[in-house]
Amino acid sequence: MTDNPNTDGGERNGNAVPAPRDTGGEVIRVRRGMFGANNGGDTSGYGGLIRTVTLPGAATRPYGGWFDEVADELEGALEEQDLLPENAIERTVVDRGELTFHIAREHLVRVARTLRDDPALRFELCTGVSGVHFPGDKGRELHAVYHLRSLTHGRIIRLEVSAPDSDPHIPSLVEVYPANDWHEREAYDFFGIVFDGHPALTRIMMPDDWQGFPQRKDYPLGGIAVEYKGAQIPAPDQRRSYS
Repeated sequence: MTDNPNTDGGERNGNAVPAPRDTGGEVIRVRRGMFGANNGGDTSGYGGLIRTVTLPGAATRPYGGWFDEVADELEGALEEQDLLPENAIERTVVDRGELTFHIAREHLVRVARTLRDDPALRFELCTGVSGVHFPGDKGRELHAVYHLRSLTHGRIIRLEVSAPDSDPHIPSLVEVYPANDWHEREAYDFFGIVFDGHPALTRIMMPDDWQGFPQRKDYPLGGIAVEYKGAQIPAPDQRRSYS
């Protein structure tokens, strides 16, 4: 079990609905409809749905519980390496009971190694990296999210790194967390994030000659020509009918 300094008892009371985010977040998009489709009719039944996409804003001290201890230890360890914390940590976010450090991509490897090796931190395990695509987050459309677990101290934190669509490069963490090997390949395959320094960055799910990155938000939802090793599956309205 991990101590959560921000638990409000909602789960104990049977209320699994997340609490609303603070109003201090950053609005990056106003989304219409269930799937964001804006070409043609919406057949989902949710065409009238309007939702604001908001990223949580930076938290202010005190963060609560052991969050402050981890932040203090990380900042102190970086200073000992002659790296100003504000140059490496773009912002610290506390949201949904989770602590997230947004890290400048050029300092990602050093921060990750510090989190792993510093005795007061000891985040020995990275359970993988997830890709996220926010087309409305201009200049940082691609995000890589890492979940780090300290087996020594029983804590979980997140690291988040962003890169623009025009320069989708983020340093690989395989040298720090070897188990990230296939996770980085998957994020590359589906989101097009290029993990510099990865030992063999190739597609892991899609065919080698696949064009595009299927989990980006601007990837067509359907009715497209699907290519597989030179073959092509027609769009649904162009297939043979047997009725």
